[in-house]
Amino acid sequence: MCCESKRRFLLLYATQKGQAKAIAEEIWQQAGAHGLEADMHCISEMDKYNLETEKDPVVIVISTTGTGEPPDTARKFVKKIQDKTLPPDHFAHLQYGLLGLGDSEYMFFCNGGRTVDRRLQELGAQHFYDTGLADDCVGLELVVDPWIDGLWLALKEALQLQKEKEGMNNAVNAVSSSLSTAPHAVHELKLSSEVQNLKLEDEEARGSDTLSQKLDDINHVAPAGDAEPSLVHSVPPVSQSALNIPALPPEYIEVEFQDTQGENPHLSSLISEGRTFEVPVTKAVQLTREDAVKTALLLELDIADTAFEYQPGDAFCVMCPNNVSEVEKLLHILGLSEKGDNFVCVKVKQGTKKKGAVRPQHIPERSTLKFILTWCLEIRAIPKKAFLRALVECTSDAGEKRRLQELCSRQGASDYTHFIRDSNVCLLDLLHAFPSCKPSLSLLIEHLPKLQARSYSTSSSDSYQPGRLCFVFNVVEFPVGPSRPVSRKGVCTGWLAELVAPLLHPSKNSQGTKGESSSIEKISIFPRPNNAFHLPADPSVPFIMVGPGTGIAPFIGFLQHRQKLREQHTDWEFGETWLFFGCRHQDRDYLFKDELQCFLKNGTLTHLKVCFSRDSSAAEVAPPKYVQDVLRLCAKEVARVLLKERGYFYICGDKKHMADDVSDAVVDILSMEMEADKLEAMKRLAMLREAKRYLQDVWS
Repeated sequence: MCCESKRRFLLLYATQKGQAKAIAEEIWQQAGAHGLEADMHCISEMDKYNLETEKDPVVIVISTTGTGEPPDTARKFVKKIQDKTLPPDHFAHLQYGLLGLGDSEYMFFCNGGRTVDRRLQELGAQHFYDTGLADDCVGLELVVDPWIDGLWLALKEALQLQKEKEGMNNAVNAVSSSLSTAPHAVHELKLSSEVQNLKLEDEEARGSDTLSQKLDDINHVAPAGDAEPSLVHSVPPVSQSALNIPALPPEYIEVEFQDTQGENPHLSSLISEGRTFEVPVTKAVQLTREDAVKTALLLELDIADTAFEYQPGDAFCVMCPNNVSEVEKLLHILGLSEKGDNFVCVKVKQGTKKKGAVRPQHIPERSTLKFILTWCLEIRAIPKKAFLRALVECTSDAGEKRRLQELCSRQGASDYTHFIRDSNVCLLDLLHAFPSCKPSLSLLIEHLPKLQARSYSTSSSDSYQPGRLCFVFNVVEFPVGPSRPVSRKGVCTGWLAELVAPLLHPSKNSQGTKGESSSIEKISIFPRPNNAFHLPADPSVPFIMVGPGTGIAPFIGFLQHRQKLREQHTDWEFGETWLFFGCRHQDRDYLFKDELQCFLKNGTLTHLKVCFSRDSSAAEVAPPKYVQDVLRLCAKEVARVLLKERGYFYICGDKKHMADDVSDAVVDILSMEMEADKLEAMKRLAMLREAKRYLQDVWS
């Protein structure tokens, strides 16, 4: 029950993968130490709070998903506040602070938070604290930590002002007394993802939410000959610092082992996105040569007997399991190898101090231990600092314990970023590096996030191939590194490659008719429609497609659909189509070469421009290496399509190493052809994006 001396504020979170919820829980946990009580709810639980009548300050933590949309849990809330009939003073009474989470690798950075923030402002709500925008590309904690640090003084001042407005002149007990001893610093933080702009102006307000860890008299410093820090070794100043460590997260899960009798739940019960479809894999083709740098596979699924529907450009999700050998290793480390097939009952621990503790939705109440580790938990997830803090308590070796403390501390933030976050370290890597760490199963359930389904672009058209769904992917490889003792393949791509091996190598397996496996493998999928990345509604409108590597996937579906329309409607007018494709080597990884030549020959594809970045050339003038270079060579045509003919521009593929360079090339083209400065060209590109005529389907 809320202590009467503590002042309340409303804390809402909207999460897709659990990060916003974890940050909200950190705020809730720290609130008590500042004489405050956080009334925390998921933003979707609109029956538990009411912003129309809310008098206390509101704190919102919200992530971004997809192509800049709010998370699924916020959709109803966003729809409600976007009601155009609401008056401009609808939320005039509301004071709020908002923390948005995003990834600057994607075009609409933090757009989920920005959308809510902008609409609340339009409806009259007032900031009591500046909005923070945290960037997962460089590390959320770079903005999240100082934003939370500054939040407490801002809340106390907002609550004090609220009391004064209510005509209460008496001092506010615990809150006011703590405020009177704190320096009266400006609480508004101008936060951005740029590290150089970060300021912590409420430095002295840090308090009992962190534990100041004194130096232990232990050998935690790197050996004398090892001058460089690593995952397991630190060097000064970190190794000689007293540490500010996060508070220990309260335990809230307990696991009861049962017998081996029963059935595991259906995979469909693990998702909240709607209906799942179990479909057979009918075809698998390796699109690249064996000596290509990356292995690209095409898979064909039979959806004829299902209600699964899609348009070219849509994406869909594949439910995938964790690697079997990694699950076995984890069971071994946990000392539970003999109990993998035992059913376990997962429930909330009695007497837990965690507010509103519930069993995670992605964890069945009853299933086998192997089912949980295989289908429910993302065991490859990069451990968050709260998880590291909990692992400290499970570690017996003093040196290992100290290093884990450093990695989750403020002083060790750089080490955490370099040796864990950027190195893509997972739980198994940590347990290998710190062998005295022996976490419990309940701790893993508390801290490992949900195993996410993986999203893929469709590479087919249902009108061209009825009852078939195709998609293309590279088999992701993670090589051995200083923090990774073994090489690994991507969770989903590695599993799919192993699953379809009999279709790829029929001579090595028992076969029926040539090319058909005697046992057909099935996978579970569910749709994830794309609201924008579709062909123009008017077929006479021209469009340009830029898709190097596997980025070509959705454009094969586009061209299949266009070819079918041309066959069905010979009297229609069709706009010209351009495809810019690039790969490393013409003879090793030129995906869909024969299909593209057919589209070109029958007129479905008007212009095909290709480039090969690693092929040598004897020509006097070196050919262009990358798609952005080829675009510049076609500057007049690109500008004509976009400016004069109101055409569409599509990009699919890698964000960091391609899409940004393509955008820069388009800006240069527009600037040159419009005879305008770069700023004017950037404005025109922004207008194209706003009109949904410049569209991206990219990944980092």
